Amino acid sequence: MKLYIAEKPSLARAIADALPKPHRKADGCIHVGNGDIVTWCIGHLLEQAEPEVYDAKYKKWAISDLPIIPTQWQLKPKTQTKKQLAVIKKLVKQAKVIVNAGDVDREGQILVDEVINYCGASKTKIANAQRCLISDMNIAAVKKAINNLKANKDYIPLAVSALARARADWLYGLNMTRLCTLQGQKSGYQGVLSIGRVQTPILGLIVNRDIEIKNFVSKSFYEVIANLETSEGIKYQGKWKPSVACEPYMDDENRVLSKSLALKVIERIEGQPGKIVKVAQDKKKQQAPLLFSLSGLQISAAKAFGMSAKQTLDICQQLYEKHKLITYPRSDCQYLPKEHLNDVQSVTRAMSTVSSKSAKMLEHADLNLKSRAWNDSKVGAHHAIIPTARNKATGVLSADEMKVYELVARQYIAQFYPAFEYLDKQIHTEIVAGLFISKQKDILKNGWKDLFPSSAKNKEQSEFSSINLPNVKLGEVVQCIKGDLIEKNTTPPKHFTDATLLGALTGISRFVTDVAIKKALRETDGLGTEATRAGIIELLFKREYVLKKGKEIHASEVGLKLITALPKRISQPDMTALWESQLESISTKSMSYQAFISGVQGNLELLINEVKNINFIGLPTTAKKKTFQRKAKRISRKK
Repeated sequence: MKLYIAEKPSLARAIADALPKPHRKADGCIHVGNGDIVTWCIGHLLEQAEPEVYDAKYKKWAISDLPIIPTQWQLKPKTQTKKQLAVIKKLVKQAKVIVNAGDVDREGQILVDEVINYCGASKTKIANAQRCLISDMNIAAVKKAINNLKANKDYIPLAVSALARARADWLYGLNMTRLCTLQGQKSGYQGVLSIGRVQTPILGLIVNRDIEIKNFVSKSFYEVIANLETSEGIKYQGKWKPSVACEPYMDDENRVLSKSLALKVIERIEGQPGKIVKVAQDKKKQQAPLLFSLSGLQISAAKAFGMSAKQTLDICQQLYEKHKLITYPRSDCQYLPKEHLNDVQSVTRAMSTVSSKSAKMLEHADLNLKSRAWNDSKVGAHHAIIPTARNKATGVLSADEMKVYELVARQYIAQFYPAFEYLDKQIHTEIVAGLFISKQKDILKNGWKDLFPSSAKNKEQSEFSSINLPNVKLGEVVQCIKGDLIEKNTTPPKHFTDATLLGALTGISRFVTDVAIKKALRETDGLGTEATRAGIIELLFKREYVLKKGKEIHASEVGLKLITALPKRISQPDMTALWESQLESISTKSMSYQAFISGVQGNLELLINEVKNINFIGLPTTAKKKTFQRKAKRISRKK
């Protein structure tokens, strides 16, 4: 008997539907026609044991007990799902072959693997276990996955990476939360001060942005525009490009802060001849944007519809599990394997049926085009989020479900539109040893940009001038009629929104201060994972560390005081971003589990010694008192 263990009931039903009939439902499983059985987890059936399981003294929080580091890690069954775990345990003993059918990510891998091990599967069964990778819950796709089972042992590094993450979160979150809470009590704060490997640096980003805005002082900066005329009397303008000699008068963004310097430039160039030192005209192309990862989709939904990250993820789960209209949504990939080119006709036909808006977009698509999105070398455990070949929803799509579906569909359809083309023309004019640059951009073909809203198109159009630069030749002499001084003011950064915060988390190296860590990040440049970011942001709201003001995300008083009291190593993303990079290295076998955990433990001990000397002054003392032990149980399982 082959036993399929799915991550959740909906996936189990999809697997059973793809297996021979007749089917017989039993307690916690489905028997299929060929004698195989499909069962399921309900998310994680097991969780890390609490400190008091290791030693009863840990039930009481005490700084003297920290750090708590298990010598032999233990898992325990979740109370609410013990019955299902018992069903799986019985079936594991009966099975000849076990198939891990967890979601196609490291969390899905470990979730089922830990159950297989906990249920007492023999070494032989574990060694011969198979892996079923399902990213599309429609019956044809599920059958294809079942017929293409992999060796589960090939995914051990993915499971080890997930195990390292879970244990690091336990060590860091539990120990630092206990310590900060006890330190907070000394200052009169009666709530739990939860700390998380990912949660706290995200809060740090928000707090530091708020402080930056509050302390911002606007400064004037200056630009010089030369009004030029050719020998034929054709007028055009050039913008001054300051030389290296002007750097002492410029800020980090190369803006000139000295008005007197700008006025001197104007005085020097007015009425003077200029010489054309460069003429360039290039035809340029922009290919269609890549397909959606979850973060990319969440950012687009936030910009277009004001949806939170969690809202978008919840809608995606419905579209994937219930309606089966999109592929696996918790993906960090923007590419497709080349074999998906065989599905283009069926996928586009389905989109036309599901959405009239998509059908209209497809009228001008060239399905023979192949964009850069089809790239086998860029596809890992899962591929980009795309529509499936299913042409009908289960029931009626809600307005929000249709909006998200059409975003996914549009991104797919864009792959079959031609490139956006424009002409980029530049003239460099030298006047009294100063360089003035004139630019002209003309749209030649909108291509894929025709698919996007008029607001975005208008923004794009504003970048393309209606200026017509003259036809000049290298070495030609022109005349500077006059110079204009343009005074502008620096503006403060904007408060984070759902879209910009997600953008920051997926490009976290911009906020990393340590040069060595920034370099180490390379392509694994993210804080948290695609699957966890939405939940962690939501957690900050639930714990009242942040709040919404319109679309803006602001830190609360507690969030602000917590971050400003903590050492920067805890509140900045450097350490956590490096850990994310190292977890990725574990999954590719370029770093060992032991090296990672040893580093986490060593760093934890240093942080505990540092935080022991901190006073959380200024925290409100009227917070509602909570049961610390109960709260900590939840915190230790969160990032």
